[in-house]
Amino acid sequence: TRHYPDIRLVYWAGGNPYHHHQDLNRLERAWQRPETIVVQDPMWTATALRGDIVLPASTSLERNDIAGNRRCDMVVAMKRVIDPVGESRADFEIFAALAGRLGVGEAFTEGRDEMGWIRKTYELTREDARKNHAFEMPEFDVFWSEGVAQIPAVDDYTFLAEFRADPRSAPLNTESGRIVLGSDLLAGKAYADCKAHPAWIAPTEWLDEQAQGEGRFHLLTPQPEGRLHSQLVHAGPSAGRMPDGRERLRIHPDDASTLGLQAGGLARLSNSRGACLAVVEPYDGIRRGVVALPTGAWWTPGADPADPDLSGNPNVLTLDVPTSTFGQGCAAQTCLVSIEPYTEDAPAAAAAYDAALATLIATDGSAAD
Repeated sequence: TRHYPDIRLVYWAGGNPYHHHQDLNRLERAWQRPETIVVQDPMWTATALRGDIVLPASTSLERNDIAGNRRCDMVVAMKRVIDPVGESRADFEIFAALAGRLGVGEAFTEGRDEMGWIRKTYELTREDARKNHAFEMPEFDVFWSEGVAQIPAVDDYTFLAEFRADPRSAPLNTESGRIVLGSDLLAGKAYADCKAHPAWIAPTEWLDEQAQGEGRFHLLTPQPEGRLHSQLVHAGPSAGRMPDGRERLRIHPDDASTLGLQAGGLARLSNSRGACLAVVEPYDGIRRGVVALPTGAWWTPGADPADPDLSGNPNVLTLDVPTSTFGQGCAAQTCLVSIEPYTEDAPAAAAAYDAALATLIATDGSAAD
């Protein structure tokens, strides 16, 4: 159990919790509690739309950076393509300016600008490659000119190879040093929702016989086609498959027929947590009794709190509960919904979102403010 202080200010830099958080109506109620919320982002996301102060950040195409990850055999120079648009600034510049106003500018920047920190980061990687792997990377200026630099990598890597060859000399980081099928730690915790051994535990919501008898459907929330999460939802590949800004609901044709849903028509999905609209897309590759609504549509609630979300964001419907007391993972795929045709007039989600943004700017001043 964690006891947190009363949070009066939230500073959110990048990300869109109004995409990835579950039970968005509950989040919306919680969002009213802090006195001030600052959102720093390149896009007018549903989160930015709800910020008291919005700091426009530049995209990765408007700043210099360096890219790489633990499973890559190279680092890449990310060179700025265009100058920052409008009044946007790189995240580093924003934080450096704030640090200066707070009187800790020098401590934050350590006297380095954007390129100074990129050079520093690269040299740390280069030093580590030389010291720990006897691998010589090119000097920074050569790397920046050529655009890429090779880094140490293991060819034909086999996971847990040392452990498999000799479990005693290369134990795992577990209670026994081996693969654990029964956990002494979990046995001592005695959690009702997380056994010490593999076991079936019924989820909070799932498609059992009772749910089927009530005509409810098990909702899956897969990743969308044409975008990553909620990023670039209005760009070509994403907008091309949802030109009205509303997500598509995949449902078995027999279920669609039983419910009176027409291909391309609107469906209303609902449960005790909320409701949303989606465009019907019959699909015989999904099991009967199960529907799929991809994540990532920018949440666009109606004017009335009782109105459904216009964009088809499934997290209006999902539960904000953990996978278990121990795991605390995301349980969004455990969700039941009721579905019915929606015959009322519903504005296009994209138009409604733009109207909400225009109203905000007209009320509060320019976006930069």
